[in-house]
Amino acid sequence: MKSPLLAVAAAVLMLGATSAANAKGCIKGAIVGGVAGHYAGHHGVLGAAAGCLYGRHHAKEQEQQDRQRQQQSQANGQGKL
Repeated sequence: MKSPLLAVAAAVLMLGATSAANAKGCIKGAIVGGVAGHYAGHHGVLGAAAGCLYGRHHAKEQEQQDRQRQQQSQANGQGKL
């Protein structure tokens, strides 16, 4: 009983220690991964960790694509209103 409680406490502390900018995508991914892991064999903590990693990766890719779009629109829009 102590092991799952310690794992949840450690996960909460790690999530609380990250800044808001670094947590983009992590919270949502951790929730979805935790629920999926729980129903797939009581591996909620493992699912939450994997979901957090995937969510952060996905958010980082989206940020990078947004930056590229902004750079392209600035380059194409120079001199136009």
